[in-house]
Amino acid sequence: MAFMDQQTSDEVKKRLEALETEVKIVFFKENIMCQTCGPAEDFYKEVASLSSKVKLEVYNQITDVEKASAYGVSLTPAAVIEGPKGSRVRFYGIPAGYEFVSLLEALKNSAAPATDLNPDTVAALGAVTAPVNIKVFVTPTCPYCPSAVVLAHKFALSSPQVTAEMIEATEFPDLSDKYQVEGVPKIVVNDKVHLVGAQPEQAMLKAVQDSLTA
Repeated sequence: MAFMDQQTSDEVKKRLEALETEVKIVFFKENIMCQTCGPAEDFYKEVASLSSKVKLEVYNQITDVEKASAYGVSLTPAAVIEGPKGSRVRFYGIPAGYEFVSLLEALKNSAAPATDLNPDTVAALGAVTAPVNIKVFVTPTCPYCPSAVVLAHKFALSSPQVTAEMIEATEFPDLSDKYQVEGVPKIVVNDKVHLVGAQPEQAMLKAVQDSLTA
């Protein structure tokens, strides 16, 4: 079953062919406990089929242990977007609904030589010397979530110390409970700083800096 109608497929194809360089989607699945891995794999295959610039690699998190460890993947379904600036942009769960925009932006920004973040933000991120993890909990029906995900991913693309993850809240209820996700987007930085709602660039930067001193 196709996820996109013909009109959407044609538009996505145009966007992907405009990518500045080749980008890889590294997908991790698990065949027994993961109920959404099958649809997720089909989804990414459909996306990758629309452009010669998007390459898809598929691994099993259980049997391809070394690959999962190398990419730091412990949840499934997971997709790591890998471009010239590394592999620190992740999606846990299917980026469906409004979140499809986040995936297209992640592919575009991963292929671009630089993000459109404020130069002061880029400089501040360049000064970060300790690892930073940004989790953004979302749902497919949340119109405010993509902006939070895209911003977090831009932070990851601007600093080798930052990893940013979209987490589909309903696909990972245990994680949602752990991080007390009562509204989305819910942003968690280094398991220390919690924000709710789409945030401006400066607020996200402050959360990153605060997480390193908390």
